[in-house]
Amino acid sequence: YPLDFLRRREASCVRLSRGMLAAGADAMSKWFGGGESPEDNEEMFKRFTIDQNKKYGEGGYGATFAAHDTKTGQDAAVKVIDTRRMRLEAIRKECAILEGLAHPNVIAVLGHGSGRRSSGQSHLYFIFMEVASGGELFDQVIDRGANAMSEATARKFMSQLLAGVHHCHSRGVAHRDLKLENTLLDGGEVPRLKICDFGYSKHSLIDSEPKSTVGTPAYIAPEVLSRKAYDGKAADVWSCGVTLYVMVVGGYPFEDPADARNFRKTIMRIRGVQYAFPAALNLSEECKDLVKRIFVLDPVHRLNIAGIKQHPWFQRNLPAELQNAVVNDGPDPNQMQNLDELMAIVDEAKHRPGDAQVGARGGMMVGSADFYPDEDMDADLDAGMSGDYGAYD
Repeated sequence: YPLDFLRRREASCVRLSRGMLAAGADAMSKWFGGGESPEDNEEMFKRFTIDQNKKYGEGGYGATFAAHDTKTGQDAAVKVIDTRRMRLEAIRKECAILEGLAHPNVIAVLGHGSGRRSSGQSHLYFIFMEVASGGELFDQVIDRGANAMSEATARKFMSQLLAGVHHCHSRGVAHRDLKLENTLLDGGEVPRLKICDFGYSKHSLIDSEPKSTVGTPAYIAPEVLSRKAYDGKAADVWSCGVTLYVMVVGGYPFEDPADARNFRKTIMRIRGVQYAFPAALNLSEECKDLVKRIFVLDPVHRLNIAGIKQHPWFQRNLPAELQNAVVNDGPDPNQMQNLDELMAIVDEAKHRPGDAQVGARGGMMVGSADFYPDEDMDADLDAGMSGDYGAYD
């Protein structure tokens, strides 16, 4: 199980853990209209300042810069999205869903809104969020090379991942694109995991039942490929299982190392639940058993989060605070955004003037989940699925 796929992925992405990269004049001009600062009288821009010279990364639909929250005095990050390339409704819906979540293991949105027309930024949407300066969990696998990650370390990250996912599920949200690259670390001495990128997420109370093929091929559950209605929460658990496998093995479970670019083969192996552990890898039987109980074709019989938490591998030498992490899922629901507020935001986005002209059709987007496909778009499984793809419903 070579790590070539990891090195390819590393080369295609910008890492937060590599430090803040200086944005060139071209990038500044592209996103901020000639480098003009977005200072204006709106409360959002009074509260937040943006450092255009410190850029975390850039994708096909936007860029992320360093920011500062003057209200709290804390550093932040801002994602600047071009709404001419991405549907505004989808952007605002993701923000609404995130505002309904509040958990230490879920990235927090601090504020969001459109740029000012007077500054030539009305086509931009600004999402301010807490900064996670420790990089992606993916980097932790890269940095360990062929030895991958110890089971003890993987267990600590897995417990935090499950805590965040459990919170999302308890609030009616299925993420649908869980992966190492969508889990950030806060940079603390004891890293805290933060789930991010909710562009594919579904809320059970405001969305239809999931039935579309979205996500990242290596992490997708077999039922997601059926193009029939499926349980998004059970699909999230499968993705957690893939994450665990990659952490301890250093390779994808359903990818043929000798033919890594053959995505059709990967899809067929997922559908057949065909995977194996490298013979030379010294992995506990308990860990293998847990993975086996997660990689179950029928989601009804697949281990759920509660079952994973009770599994002997998960319980082994796990600190008390992490054992309780799954049930410690944030503030009282009464303190959080209610359904009426969520629906109002979504409805406003749907009826915002000019929405009919906003958005662009696109296909695959390599190395990022920041992709909001149109509702009637389908995915071609043969068209280079090295990153995310989606037939969105």
